Amino acid sequence: MSRPSAPPRPALLLLAYLAFVSLGLPDGLIGVGWPSIRRDLGVPTEAVGAVLTAGTVAYLTSSVLAGFTLARLGVGWLLAGSTVLAGVALTGYASTPALAVMVGFALVLGLGSGAIDAGLNAYAAAAFGPRHMNWMHAFFGLGVAIGPLIMTAVLGAGLSWRWGYAVVAAAQLALASAFALTVRLWRAGPPADAPLPPDPIAPQVVPGGPAEAAPAAGRSSVGATLRLPAVWLGGAAFAVYVAIEVSTGLWAFLLLTEGRGLTAAVAGLCVSGYWGSLFVGRVVQGVVAERLSTARVLRGSLLGMAGGAVLVALPAPGWVTVAGLLVVGFAAAPVFPLLTLTTAERVGRDHADRTIGLQIGAAGLGAALVPAAVGVLLARVSVAALGPTLVVLTVALVALHAAGDRRALRAA
Repeated sequence: MSRPSAPPRPALLLLAYLAFVSLGLPDGLIGVGWPSIRRDLGVPTEAVGAVLTAGTVAYLTSSVLAGFTLARLGVGWLLAGSTVLAGVALTGYASTPALAVMVGFALVLGLGSGAIDAGLNAYAAAAFGPRHMNWMHAFFGLGVAIGPLIMTAVLGAGLSWRWGYAVVAAAQLALASAFALTVRLWRAGPPADAPLPPDPIAPQVVPGGPAEAAPAAGRSSVGATLRLPAVWLGGAAFAVYVAIEVSTGLWAFLLLTEGRGLTAAVAGLCVSGYWGSLFVGRVVQGVVAERLSTARVLRGSLLGMAGGAVLVALPAPGWVTVAGLLVVGFAAAPVFPLLTLTTAERVGRDHADRTIGLQIGAAGLGAALVPAAVGVLLARVSVAALGPTLVVLTVALVALHAAGDRRALRAA
């Protein structure tokens, strides 16, 4: 894929990083804050499921719709409006009198977060190179890590959990103002001397040929986008990838303690190491992807995920399983951002925004459904089934990516 020959505008790059930090912050707040929230609202522990379900449904809906409306609304206004929604929702969390009100604001938060995620990914796929795309996603992990620190600091100071959400709400509203003030820069798109990625689907203008040979970007119909097999293969790949990432982080502690005999303290550090390897991997491989081809890094990462899953599946000592978790995390790090970055290569520029929205929605669906199904499997079979399950999922991901590449080559 052709990389931009000029760097992204610094102001937009900084805002993109901050926006992905802001996406991760709410995810980190609720885990630490929920025990205090449920006591304050007088609800059982499992009531958190209602909040999470409402947010997930709205997130999925918003991310898909954002991809289909991005060309009409413009990425600057989409980001400004969506960040306002997120700020309002978090303000509602901070002042909620009852669980039902919190669930309603969870819907609003999901709508805002899904649009921010899809809109920024679509913009970055056209305007950023592999390094900044990876680093942008690394900042999401930073936000998830900062969220618990904010809530812990608030509770440790003897304040109500509501102040944690109030702090993050203020940050979101400040970010919304920054998006609104830079609408013209977002509308301008990538730097003028940054070439667009090649389009394997849309016909190219031939010198001396008819101008009609290359339709203007964004003019294709919704039906034409949905009829492309590569769109659905890409969505499935995103769902499987996120299922692997979340399932590994969610159930690794159980495997290490009950299946490999590690203590809870050591297992907790190892799971933190897994998430840390994702962050480090995105920072490091963002640079590597600019020096090597994106295709090579993607192939190597997918094979690395499969190799790490095999290590997790082996009936070996705990350190082998931990090594496998770290390999899976480091190898998986660039997959999501690079798959997003290369979307236009698989489906064409005219279909890229819509496809990215669908892919983000599919990723959310994979994160919501598959890890829960893996939990049922582990409960009914054995915790040792996690490794073989990850092997099956990684092989499926490799196959989906290969099928998508073949479709794109045939279309080209």
